[in-house]
Amino acid sequence: MERKKAIEAFGKLLDIMDELREKCPWDKEQTIASIRHLSIEEVHELSDAIIENNPEEIKKEVGDLLLHIVFYGKIADELKWFDTTDIINALCDKLIRRHPHIYGDVLVNNADDVKHNWEQIKQNEKKSNDSKSFLSGVPSSMPSLIKALRMQEKAAQTGFDWNKKEDVLAKVWEEWEEFKNAVDKQEKEAEFGDFLFSLVNFARFEGINPDDALEATNQKFKKRFEYIESKARENGLKLDNLTLHEMDVWWNEAKKL
Repeated sequence: MERKKAIEAFGKLLDIMDELREKCPWDKEQTIASIRHLSIEEVHELSDAIIENNPEEIKKEVGDLLLHIVFYGKIADELKWFDTTDIINALCDKLIRRHPHIYGDVLVNNADDVKHNWEQIKQNEKKSNDSKSFLSGVPSSMPSLIKALRMQEKAAQTGFDWNKKEDVLAKVWEEWEEFKNAVDKQEKEAEFGDFLFSLVNFARFEGINPDDALEATNQKFKKRFEYIESKARENGLKLDNLTLHEMDVWWNEAKKL
């Protein structure tokens, strides 16, 4: 990537945003709060593009996210809060501060050391507010599966963790037994939550991202079910008129494909 061209392109984007805020009726009326949900939607669209391994779509969706960053910077500048330059400078400062093995004299042996240092530095930055939890960096609105993983990772940084994965697996089976022995819906829901949390923990010990694993299964299920739908259409049949055995035959065909 040519640095000069990238700078010119970013400057062009800033100029376009200035013009849109001045002349476009929709862009003029937007606020930081009004585009929040759109930003979330863009993140999910980028996630889809990444899962599909579609470079062209990834490029487009990353661009949409960049637009939102510039949009936030422009609105904040109008409010006299901060501007896009402040956003970039703050990010650069943080990256330098949290990579002392690059910009300082700290030694690391592997990526785990880097991750550990990052969390420790991040926590030290928050020590001005002693009432803040070590888990406060995990957003409340984060999807539950990822939130469980991130809380476990952060807790592990303090030493609150299992010593070996065999103990974690034993905990999984313990939680499963408690779920099976639950007597009413409320208790079953609570115990099933504990069971899922323990499974996420075991995935962490296996080096598996549980969200990636589940999404891969979602995509696999989607493709196989869509195959059943296509076979039903080819044969002039409706799904709700098929037996489970008939659908299972096509499901197994999809698995082989």
